[in-house]
Amino acid sequence: MKPQTPLLDQVTLPEDLKRFSDPELAQIADELRVETISVVSETGGHLGAGLGVVELTVALHAVFEAPRDKIIWDVGHQSYPHKILTGRRARMRSLRQQDGLSGFTKRSESLFDPFGAAHSSTSISAALGFAVARDLGGVCEGGLGDVVAVIGDGAITAGMAYEAMNNAGHLKKRLFVVLNDNDMSIAPPVGAMREYLAGLYEGDTLQGAAAQAPSLDAGRAAGGTVFENLGFTYVGPIDGHNLAQMLPLLRELKERATGPVLLHVVTQKGKGYKPAEAAPDKAHATAKFDVSTGKQHKAQANAPSYTAVFAQALLQEAEADSRICAVTAAMPDGTGLNLFAERFPSRCFDVAIAEQHGVTFAAALAAGGMKPFCAIYSTFLQRGYDQVVHDVAIQRLPVRFAIDRAGLVGADGATHAGSFDIAFMANLPGMVVMAAADEAELKHMVATAAAYDEGPIAFRYPRGEAVGVELPERGRVLEIGKGRVVQAGARVALLSLGTRLEEVRRAAERLAARGIRPTIADARFAKPLDREMILDLAARHEVLITLEEGAVGGFGSHVAQLLAEEGVFDQGLTYRSMVLPDVFIDQASPKAMYDVAAMNAEQIEAKVLDVLGGDPV
Repeated sequence: MKPQTPLLDQVTLPEDLKRFSDPELAQIADELRVETISVVSETGGHLGAGLGVVELTVALHAVFEAPRDKIIWDVGHQSYPHKILTGRRARMRSLRQQDGLSGFTKRSESLFDPFGAAHSSTSISAALGFAVARDLGGVCEGGLGDVVAVIGDGAITAGMAYEAMNNAGHLKKRLFVVLNDNDMSIAPPVGAMREYLAGLYEGDTLQGAAAQAPSLDAGRAAGGTVFENLGFTYVGPIDGHNLAQMLPLLRELKERATGPVLLHVVTQKGKGYKPAEAAPDKAHATAKFDVSTGKQHKAQANAPSYTAVFAQALLQEAEADSRICAVTAAMPDGTGLNLFAERFPSRCFDVAIAEQHGVTFAAALAAGGMKPFCAIYSTFLQRGYDQVVHDVAIQRLPVRFAIDRAGLVGADGATHAGSFDIAFMANLPGMVVMAAADEAELKHMVATAAAYDEGPIAFRYPRGEAVGVELPERGRVLEIGKGRVVQAGARVALLSLGTRLEEVRRAAERLAARGIRPTIADARFAKPLDREMILDLAARHEVLITLEEGAVGGFGSHVAQLLAEEGVFDQGLTYRSMVLPDVFIDQASPKAMYDVAAMNAEQIEAKVLDVLGGDPV
């Protein structure tokens, strides 16, 4: 049953908020909170972050003039209440579904989303860009007025935020940074900055801090904070759930500010919903759930997740080798390293949202004689790519990259898809790149990485439930650069890298009904290639088709280069490469996304028939 929201029902766009008194805005905030809970209970998604910014969202939209004034949400998963207030309430129950609303801010979705942010820590850079564009006479749809960057959920721990503040303090442009300090990232935040922020209001209750009535003048008089030293006027801390204090303060800041201002707002993740307050990490992102109990409706898994298999395999290796350590960037639960941290706390390092630092830190651990496993989502590893090149690959340091969320990931959409890591890792000299076809292969690859000391090595695996094959008691070390033939056949060879192997098997069954029995091979390695196996497949078949859950420029391109250099095409081989298409694929179920990518069994079968000219004989 949808909640009763009589005042919120009168709000279609932010300008409607200006008709209400401040006490009525407080009621709208209450109604917005229950509406957010109701929506996410039906769709699943990021719950805790949005609940923590309900009052802040109402206050910002009541005071500022969006879309002329740009409000940038960082991380974008805080934006569900913002979406409800900006003309998208009727579509909220399509959230994170195919052809529905994105779970993050998205420029193509609404004028009220001036800048997309699905990872983190980009908002201050973007805000400064808008402010400079405004002052230089720039023109954009909706106009250019004030700019507000809301940076929260741990995003302030990333170096990019400080690069932006350094530049903003130098340029002295009028802009507003709202630091949403909820003392949480996805997991509890770590690091000296977290301790510093806590110290700014330690000893005061939120009510006590708020009773001091922060103001622009009080902020200018206070001085001494790291933000003041970077050129910002620091104001706060203020209770982010108290509209009676936030509204007049925001109005004062909008009226009087002349340069960059940082407003420190203290909030509670999951505010107003007891199950989310009690477990802010578990309620960060949820499946559909029962509103009355908070119990999530998760499908019963038939097999462990790839992440869980990686975590258990790494624990086994670490039990046997005290030099193995682990590094994650604010994702201990998401990467499975929370288990490693419990068992080996002195050997597990959460570096906060700082992938660049994490990679270089891991490089020096390797140079110091340790065996670091750097576990980072594929899409987030992109941020550390310069460090992968300069600090790891050039120095041939044996960092082990565990690349989670490889391939298409479902409801999080294009921003979280692991589309590019095969291409950007396999082009580096000396880099070994593996892709697991199933959970047993993943265990073998963890063992292989643990044993490999000749240079950097990476292995990738997807999000979600594994295939369901029997797991070995312990992973075995694979021969570097050697694949395996899974099924012998004729005419057509299907060479798979990664978990498309199951779809290749299904396609082969469909082809067998047509009288075609293809050879199936699992490459295992994108680099180094198994030259012997690939050239043998090329020599014994009319057609060779490679498949990978990655973009053009990856495994298939390396195979094509090998075939060209060896003159195989001159001998009449027909070669095709099935890769992700040259588009960003929006959120849907993983199967639907792979249908769009034309990489499910039916499309693999169709590709074979097309190459053979429809000839099943």
